[in-house]
Amino acid sequence: MPRAIVAPSILASDFGQLTTECKRMIDAGAEWMHMGLHFVPNITIGAPVLSCVSRDVPGIFMDCHMMVTEPEKWVDEVADAGGSLYCFHLEATSDPLSLISHIHARGMKAGVAISPDTPSSAITDQLGNAADMLLVMTVYPGRGGQKFIERCLSKVTDLRTRFPDKDIEVDGGVGPKTAHMCAAAGSNVMVAGTAIFGADNAEEAIATLKNSVNAVLDAKAEPKTQFKTLPI
Repeated sequence: MPRAIVAPSILASDFGQLTTECKRMIDAGAEWMHMGLHFVPNITIGAPVLSCVSRDVPGIFMDCHMMVTEPEKWVDEVADAGGSLYCFHLEATSDPLSLISHIHARGMKAGVAISPDTPSSAITDQLGNAADMLLVMTVYPGRGGQKFIERCLSKVTDLRTRFPDKDIEVDGGVGPKTAHMCAAAGSNVMVAGTAIFGADNAEEAIATLKNSVNAVLDAKAEPKTQFKTLPI
């Protein structure tokens, strides 16, 4: 299981201070920033905003969760704007392998996301091995105020079993009360919005999410007790 990564979702940030907010999260311990977009024919918050952030925060790793129709259309624009990882929904494309090739050709990592009603088996071994990251949505895309959908964690477990070395991300309702369940299921990348941006102490909130993953990693690394056979 790869290392713990926390990706604060900028949709929960103060858009009037977006660059400052991103820097604040990075200083607090976040390695990635997560930009989530909605299932619409066009992008309302996308490449222009990404371009500004990339310019003002050099070296930022922007995890672009493209909840859009026809994700093939936006690869070049997001790459030109400074995207680091382009994560598309499996439900929104008919040729995911070609899309992954296009993303890689533009110098970005490729992620494949599935919504709550899509089974993890939809991510075939070939597709999972081609992608750099797998994302399991734990709420329905585009609907605010939802509760964490715990049944989605079985998909995380399946994907972790089949792809032990992949980054596996969870997005939706993730916070201090649910992070340990996500980590135990096999997720190492946590997307959280208000749980971080709305916290009194962002550094502490990020550390809490990371610690949930690290606790699982530490448990797996602990050597099993060896029992010696005593002479009769």
